[in-house]
Amino acid sequence: MTKPLEGIKIVDLSNMLMAPYTTQILGDMGADVIKIEAPAGDPVRGIGPQRNAGMGAIYLNVNRSKRSIVLDLKDPDGLQAAFDLIKEADILIYNRRPQVMERLGLSYEKVRAVNPSIIYAGLFGYGQEGPYAKKPAFDDLIQGAVAVPWLAHMADGSDPTYAPTAIVDRGVGLWAVGQIMGALFHRTRTGVGQSIDMPMFEMMASFVLADHMAGHTFEPSEGPIGYARMLNPDRRPYRTKDNFVCVMVYTDKHWRSFFQALGREDEMDNDPRFASMTTRTENIAEIYAELAQLLKTRTTAEWLKLFDDADIPAMPLNTPDDLVNDPHLKAVGFFNEIDHPTEGKLLDMAVPAYWSETQPGPTRHAPTLGEHSSEVLSEIGYSDAQISKMLEKGVTSQPSR
Repeated sequence: MTKPLEGIKIVDLSNMLMAPYTTQILGDMGADVIKIEAPAGDPVRGIGPQRNAGMGAIYLNVNRSKRSIVLDLKDPDGLQAAFDLIKEADILIYNRRPQVMERLGLSYEKVRAVNPSIIYAGLFGYGQEGPYAKKPAFDDLIQGAVAVPWLAHMADGSDPTYAPTAIVDRGVGLWAVGQIMGALFHRTRTGVGQSIDMPMFEMMASFVLADHMAGHTFEPSEGPIGYARMLNPDRRPYRTKDNFVCVMVYTDKHWRSFFQALGREDEMDNDPRFASMTTRTENIAEIYAELAQLLKTRTTAEWLKLFDDADIPAMPLNTPDDLVNDPHLKAVGFFNEIDHPTEGKLLDMAVPAYWSETQPGPTRHAPTLGEHSSEVLSEIGYSDAQISKMLEKGVTSQPSR
């Protein structure tokens, strides 16, 4: 079975999490992703736990389906090798600031000069027309800048806190896949390449404000900023008699089914707060507070049965350990035990999409640093003597056998 992006070559000048996540997704779709790493390697390689140096868990989880080549881009020979790769590439993806790409000699103008049809895709902090253009950016900083910690404070009055997962890196990385695929489709139709800037701040501002613009959507404003239901302190996993339950009683049908299951349908009919989505939203603080108290009266298993029987969306509250052992994920083959050539047995996650004809999936294990340096250089015409010279100078490297 072929994969949807077979035949597409990507030069991957990214590190850390955001853009490597993007390139892993594209690699799983069949693209030949060539990850150019500095002599010291991608910094995320060092984040443990790990069995061997440079092969940490997070690195392994965002760098499969790629080949690794080491190039010192500050050395003229390393930079030339990068350009020789770029000449044959369809897409270049980077997550350095544009100013850094300029200093390295890899600006869009210079890249386009050797490959006019390339898609030059940059994931970085801020749009280049604003005052933040030159600032560095990380997930936590962008979370703060787009008010995610403050929204948590608005909800329950606690100190502002970051979401305990990389929502910016993952969110922008996923969004970038769509942007790059759109540009690739446009080039397929027209033959025209282009540069795409994908700033984290602007993307996540749209992500957050789509929910929380609220009254400020209108000019003049029709009310305060913030989606009241999401900012309710009782919008959280609910305590039950013995544990927690996650439930979403949301639509008119859900609430009708809920009151029917409780044998209290008359109460709903006589309470104007439940008349419509609009009235429930206006009274959401009271409604959620009452729901929170009600759910304490039965066990989690009892509530889950009631919700399932009534076709009301509900799930148990999993811990991360529960998630790794989730029966549904096991049934759909989400986890696969693989044998990595240097790291031994690993638990790998499948592509969470199901295609009828061209199913994406891992094409390679996450590479060791420089694992494919000689292979890739040979493919673009470098002789054994040239490669040996680059190895001796430290312009490139490869693992010891």
